[in-house]
Amino acid sequence: MKLMFITNQPDLARYAEQKGVDRIFVDLETLGKYERQGHRDTLISRHTVDDVQAIRYALTTSELLVRINPWNINSAAEIEEVIACGADLIMLPMIKSLAEVQMAGHCIGGRARFMPLIETVTSAEHIGEIAALPYVDELYIGLNDLHLELKCRFMFEPLANGMIDKMVAAIQRAGKPFGFGGIARVGEGIVPAEFILGEHVRLGSSSVILSRTFHRQADTVDLLKSFMDFEMEVKKLRQKEQLLRGKNAQELEENRQQLVAIVKQIVKGK
Repeated sequence: MKLMFITNQPDLARYAEQKGVDRIFVDLETLGKYERQGHRDTLISRHTVDDVQAIRYALTTSELLVRINPWNINSAAEIEEVIACGADLIMLPMIKSLAEVQMAGHCIGGRARFMPLIETVTSAEHIGEIAALPYVDELYIGLNDLHLELKCRFMFEPLANGMIDKMVAAIQRAGKPFGFGGIARVGEGIVPAEFILGEHVRLGSSSVILSRTFHRQADTVDLLKSFMDFEMEVKKLRQKEQLLRGKNAQELEENRQQLVAIVKQIVKGK
């Protein structure tokens, strides 16, 4: 599974790459994000196009993923900028129509891989059509904004109630890789990371974002090292993944049922 680490700090990006992270994620999305999430305990990045180029120079093996702003009148120019700065993958967030995906895909024109972010009700409803587009290389399901628009009380409700299973089935019919959500360190998280990881294995996910427990918002390597042994935490996650891949379908279903029970208890307490 490809692990993704969000940062705009070249030294941190290089360090994460050396310790086993597959993709460095630069987040340019700002339009509408504060209005949606500013009142919640979520991380809102302040990355810039200059950061994209700086991270490109810092990397040697990890892929560079850039999330642009939701589709708007400046999107074509923004896409040109991030491609010129060396983006390997471009993620389009907050999709409101199939036409937005089509326009973004045509603007990218195969010069970078295209990863629509499915985090609105509209994009979820049209996920099969989006996945079938020839210029869509892979998809990512964003649980945070999706659960907000669905008026769920907890971020992992769409995973527990079967909605993600249906979305994944549509993606798989198109034969495209996908990922979803974020994951904490093993042994951490409101829903323990191992249960979330079990769902990635059961559903066939190929990528996941490392949550803030993997960086604690550190902006230097020394600060990150003071918080944790990052390399060990990545290895623990990899080891847990391999252990889960050795489980049979019944055991993975039992993991799902435990996750559902945890989520129900959390929602009940809210």
